Amino acid sequence: MKIYTRTGDKGQTGLLGGTRVPKDDARIEAYGTVDELNSHVGMLRDLAAPHHTQQLVAIQETLFTIGSHLASGSAEERTLFNVPAITEESIAALERAMDEMEKDLPPMRSFILPGGHAASSQAHICRTVCRRAERRVVLLSGISDVDPILVRCLNRLSDYFFMLARHLAFLHGVPDTPWSPKG
Repeated sequence: MKIYTRTGDKGQTGLLGGTRVPKDDARIEAYGTVDELNSHVGMLRDLAAPHHTQQLVAIQETLFTIGSHLASGSAEERTLFNVPAITEESIAALERAMDEMEKDLPPMRSFILPGGHAASSQAHICRTVCRRAERRVVLLSGISDVDPILVRCLNRLSDYFFMLARHLAFLHGVPDTPWSPKG
């Protein structure tokens, strides 16, 4: 299989079922941002403590599934291409992981500034890209049929990345940097 096909040279791309759309289509923006997030999660996986690797791989697989949902135009296409479902269990797993990390952390008393360690900073980048992906999916849902669980999953995932950022900083001995507004 060649990596280049030349079929996108005129500014269009194909969805999962073969439908051609402009590369700036809201659907492409949504799954393209999910794909960008997946790349950032790969970098985070490289930087994070080994005990987070399994969870991050599972998240990357979930992101591929979300992207496949967004790249398909219908439930029939998802069935035809064997696209797995995003389930409530996916969201519950993120919540359990956050609850476990939170047990190690001091309570937050203010907003915190990203930074302090490369792994923690990368988790914050994942959080903000995840929020952008969520906004793109919400935008798409206003003009096309999108399963609401995709938005819920991305919303919870951004919370997970925030908690992971704090947890990674903690594991590396870096305290939270509180935001101190001058006023």
